[in-house]
Amino acid sequence: MSAVPRHAPEPPLRAAPVAGTPAPGQPASVGTGQLPDGLVAVVKRECPTCVLVEPVLRGLGAAVWCQDDPTWFDHDDTALELSYRLDVETVPTLLRVEDGVETARTVGWSREQWEALTGVPGLGEGLPEHRPGCGSLSVDPARIDALEARYGGSGLASRRIELADLEDEHEALFDRGWTDGLPVVPPTPERVLRMLRGTTRDPGEVVAVVPPDLVPCTVEKVAVNAVLAGCLPEYLPVVLAALEAACADEFALHGVLATTHFAGPVVVVNGPVADRIGMNSGVNALGQGNRANATIGRALQLVVRNVGGGRPGEVDRATLGNPGKTGSCFAEREQGSPFAPLAADRGVPGNAVTVFAGSGVQPVVDQLSRDPESLARSFAACLRVNAHPKLPMAFDAMLVVSPEHGRVLREAGWDRPRLLAELDGLLRLPAGELVRGAGGMAEGLPPGVAADEVPKFRPGGLLVAHAGGDAGLFSAVVGGWVGGETGSTPVTREVRT
Repeated sequence: MSAVPRHAPEPPLRAAPVAGTPAPGQPASVGTGQLPDGLVAVVKRECPTCVLVEPVLRGLGAAVWCQDDPTWFDHDDTALELSYRLDVETVPTLLRVEDGVETARTVGWSREQWEALTGVPGLGEGLPEHRPGCGSLSVDPARIDALEARYGGSGLASRRIELADLEDEHEALFDRGWTDGLPVVPPTPERVLRMLRGTTRDPGEVVAVVPPDLVPCTVEKVAVNAVLAGCLPEYLPVVLAALEAACADEFALHGVLATTHFAGPVVVVNGPVADRIGMNSGVNALGQGNRANATIGRALQLVVRNVGGGRPGEVDRATLGNPGKTGSCFAEREQGSPFAPLAADRGVPGNAVTVFAGSGVQPVVDQLSRDPESLARSFAACLRVNAHPKLPMAFDAMLVVSPEHGRVLREAGWDRPRLLAELDGLLRLPAGELVRGAGGMAEGLPPGVAADEVPKFRPGGLLVAHAGGDAGLFSAVVGGWVGGETGSTPVTREVRT
């Protein structure tokens, strides 16, 4: 059984209502009925303390449910419904029920506590005064997800898709169009509920309205797609923040999708959350091999596809695209960086994501510069060819500075504003070299440019981040899409952990 990853017109099937430990004065239910009045116990046969108190329970005439052997006592709880609904954490658990209401509870074996609960003196002659109980099967980590899906009260609003016995679940997800061309993890209710534990946000909260179909997307729908992508629950807050950023009006996600350009969302993560969830900011940070990096970016793209309807060949009209459109995400390497964290410089300190409409990676090789002025000139020369060397003020870019290049800047005391100011001066281009026909190239600015010099990037159109391995005098330019009011502006949002 899988949960449908996008909102659908059919009314959703919902899980059972919430049922936890009854508060005093509330009905103590079992299944669809109520517990019998009197003494009620939950045990399991593999628990030595449960075996120890068997004669006591039989002498009291208690109604006993057993978790692992339906033949031991009169009542069978091998499905663990009673244990789950009563929130039994330890066996044996002894309850007193009056008029269908739980009025007292004790766990393990304590002669004093059992006598107080039952009102019967002299219990368990020959037994020790006290023995701790054992863990209930209903809180076994291997079972809790299935029990919550079966009996839990939070419910899932997504439709359920039943697969035939002989239907391959992975092929079924391909057939339904829920994948990005790679296999995905089937979003069973158990997996979705487990994913939702990664956030305290309500599953029904609308996170964003997702282009191009402008579909309201809830936390639950993000969780479904995070499962599909292969995320762990602790990644979910980052995925939620990335979606909020990508769906902000200024990011222009519909345009990023509909353009024939290469671009797709690139997610840069800052703050302690990156280390906590094991993101890669070092060796091969822009490449493969790290689960958090790969699946967070992929989850965002799957939400856009499955919830928003942004599918290649339909609204997504990229002429060529780029491999990062499967998912592009990395953590900024804050340790040893010459720069303040990118998100902090953009007004959001701490845990945050910045989403940029990136179109691929262009290498920057400079193995000889040992002063920041020379290195900045190398950066500027490579940045000048972003999209086209004769097209200024149009396409944004992100410069990812590696640690070895960053060391040159750090030792000279150059921070991000200092580097950007230097690059701005170096990237003021002679207008005569940019007009159409100059250099034998038809592409370029129309004739009649008023200024003598034109900046390569619009204000705010060049981002600078720090990432990569310790060895290698290589940095990178991540080309962007059209920036500003006619295109996409990078967006930074807090990660709510």
